[in-house]
Amino acid sequence: MSLAGALVWLEGSPLGVFTRSLGVWSYGILNLAHIIGIAMLFGAIVVLDLRLLGLWRSVPVAALSRPTVSLAVTGFCIAVASGFPMLSVKAGDYAGNPFLLVKFPAIALALVNVWLVHRSTAWRAHRTRDLVPRERLRLALGASLSLTFWLTAITGGRMIGYW
Repeated sequence: MSLAGALVWLEGSPLGVFTRSLGVWSYGILNLAHIIGIAMLFGAIVVLDLRLLGLWRSVPVAALSRPTVSLAVTGFCIAVASGFPMLSVKAGDYAGNPFLLVKFPAIALALVNVWLVHRSTAWRAHRTRDLVPRERLRLALGASLSLTFWLTAITGGRMIGYW
């Protein structure tokens, strides 16, 4: 199935039909929830990634990682839970939108990066001991990629509506 076919299917799916049936305020409320989810996700990511890049060295990474990761996961779940219904309202209209081909691959790359960072020995060790320079560099590289991928996803998402 092509992307255009999948989008047309999504619009005609029970989710699309149900979301459109909720009335005029539903899209606005979903959009607000999506923005709140993105703010939670990216706000947490910025704080943690900037720390991994070397800012606020007096604050242990372990002190930031638990709350920021929890907040980012919650924000991501809210963004996904609001994003799919929002997309389903007029999914067919987005069939030729090139920014979908920016947003979703960027999110996929960001999630792969999260998975790789969290599987690294540096990430597993950051809560139990001081990291050696090579481990700090590994986490800084992951943080750089994280900021790049998430900013690309957010920019692509914002541009979808302007195409």
